[in-house]
Amino acid sequence: MNLLVYILVYPLIWLISILPFKLLYLFSDFLYTILYYVVGYRKKVVLDNLKMVFPEKEEKELLIIRKQFYHHFIDIFMEMIKSFTISEKEMCKHYQFPNLEVFHKLYKNGKSTILVGAHYANWEWIMCLNNQVTYKGYAAYTKIGNPYLNNSILKSRSKFGVTLKQTSKIIREIEHNDTNNIQAMYGLLSDQSPQLKKTHYWADFFGVKVPIHTGAEMLTKKYDMNLVFMNSKKIKRGYYETTFEVITENPRDFKDYELTDIFLDKVEKQVKSNPAYYFWTHKRFKHKDKAPKGSI
Repeated sequence: MNLLVYILVYPLIWLISILPFKLLYLFSDFLYTILYYVVGYRKKVVLDNLKMVFPEKEEKELLIIRKQFYHHFIDIFMEMIKSFTISEKEMCKHYQFPNLEVFHKLYKNGKSTILVGAHYANWEWIMCLNNQVTYKGYAAYTKIGNPYLNNSILKSRSKFGVTLKQTSKIIREIEHNDTNNIQAMYGLLSDQSPQLKKTHYWADFFGVKVPIHTGAEMLTKKYDMNLVFMNSKKIKRGYYETTFEVITENPRDFKDYELTDIFLDKVEKQVKSNPAYYFWTHKRFKHKDKAPKGSI
């Protein structure tokens, strides 16, 4: 069945991916109409999330943000598909990094780096960073159920030189590289909700107490790595810019969860700058008010 789905779906993905950007976004507009007005995919979830995060805003304004989000949401998936055939040169025209000197400086301190970010703007195209820095690049990813589609996605992402590792296996790779003195950079998106059984820390995120991923901080401290935040922006349709903010070069100087709190504060500021570009369909606040008594 997986092979049949792949045989039927992959040609369509490939045909969409070779469309010029102008036609790609016309198709995106068409899909937006279907998804928003006909299917109504998770519209209530998105609005509930926006109301929770921005209680000071009137519903009229939140509905405008919701529409803007869905336009962006479909664009992101079209751009993911575009990644199957886009060249590195073309992607670099659409995704700029104004302060790459940050990594040139950090590389000289001899440490590896963890690059943390949120599901904001276009997090997929960050992979074109790999060939612009000296570090050996890795990115954590979540495996999808269809192995044939999964392999095609991995191939499209890794063509820019980045090595993709399942989230469950990234720690093993970090340990191997640390033991063999291989300087590397590891990209982790840490803004989504962890499984409750794996939760060690609860904190306020947009004023709501929720479980928080702390893996980036734990790994940064254990292996004494630099910690850098990627602050992404959408300049205009199809064009993005990411600047890099060093959180610390000395993670062991910070108290437990302090680095995680700094990261969350940066994500909040990023989202508030333009809420439409955050991943609002995710049920980030589904564990609201479930924090155990006495939890950190």
